[in-house]
Amino acid sequence: MLASESFLFDPRPAYPFLVTAKRYWDPDSADVEDSDALTLVFAHGTGFHKEQWEPTIEELYDFIKGTSVRIREVWSIDAPNHGDAAILNEKELMWGYDGVFGWEEYARCIHAFLAGLGKGVDIDFPSRKLVGIGHSMGAISLILTHGYFPLVKFSALVLVEPMLMTKWFMETKHLGLGSGASNRRDIWPSKEEAYKIMKSKSFKHWDDRVLRIYVEQGLRPLPTAIYPELTEGVTLKCPRSYEAACYRDRTGHPRAYRMLKHITPKVPTHFIYGSIDDQLPRAVQEDVIKYAAGGEQMLASLSKVEGAGHLVVQIDPKGLGRKICNALQRTNHARL
Repeated sequence: MLASESFLFDPRPAYPFLVTAKRYWDPDSADVEDSDALTLVFAHGTGFHKEQWEPTIEELYDFIKGTSVRIREVWSIDAPNHGDAAILNEKELMWGYDGVFGWEEYARCIHAFLAGLGKGVDIDFPSRKLVGIGHSMGAISLILTHGYFPLVKFSALVLVEPMLMTKWFMETKHLGLGSGASNRRDIWPSKEEAYKIMKSKSFKHWDDRVLRIYVEQGLRPLPTAIYPELTEGVTLKCPRSYEAACYRDRTGHPRAYRMLKHITPKVPTHFIYGSIDDQLPRAVQEDVIKYAAGGEQMLASLSKVEGAGHLVVQIDPKGLGRKICNALQRTNHARL
């Protein structure tokens, strides 16, 4: 059973948003005191939150038993307009972030947290063996952290369904993510009722652990700044307008695409895709590997989780945990 603890990191006034993070560790493991063991840093996708990774983290700890992988502890960080951070940053987000929310804001938040550019978390992360693990927007944000100083060194990156694509694809193909976010239901009578409705509809393919966490940790009581007139029921911590604002970002994708080829020669970089090409067509994936990453030979590993698509974190945390374990084993045997 993993232990956990929540933290609030405050980088203000240099950076305007409060950062919420959660630490996980195995209290029975001697690796928590081992400076050579890995510190994993998880970043979530758009519309989710730091706790969505918990089933994957639990599965990963099971898979590393009997392997060479040693984990000191795990951290998961909310984007500034997602999860618990969205509540704390509610007023600040009204000042120019409602139309477009750049993914670089998540990168800045992760960088400030790991570089210790604030108060609230007294850990020297730059001295740790850090491995960044990101899904979708989170994967892009981890790439973009390499553009800020002081440079935070990662021993490896594990990019899960990274939302990387060419400028042409981004401008000519309509994924419908923004409109889907803007039009989805976001108010329910209670968390219990929200779970029942989601379980019976579009969320029915999710791992039940992930769905229950999405409801328990992703919803908040009314009223809110967006719905000040409503006094009963629950709504999303990350309002649908916040999620849609993330999808409108047009700079994070191409910058990460162009930056990646400068990272792969220096940092062991693992790609994990779902075998179902629902959001990122196979041609887009192949282009990213060939041109953005510099060729498959520049990757530390490339793997797929069978039976899952872009939402692999939500659909198959066990399969994903196995692939992450494999990636950490390959990195451990290579350049750590």
